[in-house]
Amino acid sequence: MASRHDHPGEQAAQDPIRLLAIRDTPLSLDEVFAAVGDDAAGGTALFVGTVRNHDGGADVDTLGYSCHPTAEAEMRRIAEKVTAQFPVRALAAVHRVGDLRVGDLAVVVAVSCPHRGEAFEACRMLIDDLKHEAPIWKHQTFADGTEEWVGA
Repeated sequence: MASRHDHPGEQAAQDPIRLLAIRDTPLSLDEVFAAVGDDAAGGTALFVGTVRNHDGGADVDTLGYSCHPTAEAEMRRIAEKVTAQFPVRALAAVHRVGDLRVGDLAVVVAVSCPHRGEAFEACRMLIDDLKHEAPIWKHQTFADGTEEWVGA
């Protein structure tokens, strides 16, 4: 009898990177979720990063994201690293730039894999590495008039 890992559906897809983008328009959960649909995936993990009303104990008044021109290429490098480590059937990541309000979607990433554990781990690696390695910067202005830049 063949091992369960011998089935093609247990392997990574040929080209699992389905959607990578940086956008200055509102992000769509439906678009990202649809991009990672795959009949061989038994698990899909989706992470949504939203703008919150506070950071570091201070009230956030305004927030904006900007990025380096190489940011999408870095997103691809990170996505390729994730797909090399896990049997990813499909992967998508979209990040917002520009001025955002509290509650707006800042980043949406999703990964589908043959099994849920792999999907959770791959999605976690994807968002963590994007946050730490992609040249995307957050500028926050606080209610007390102070401000800070946060990013890779």
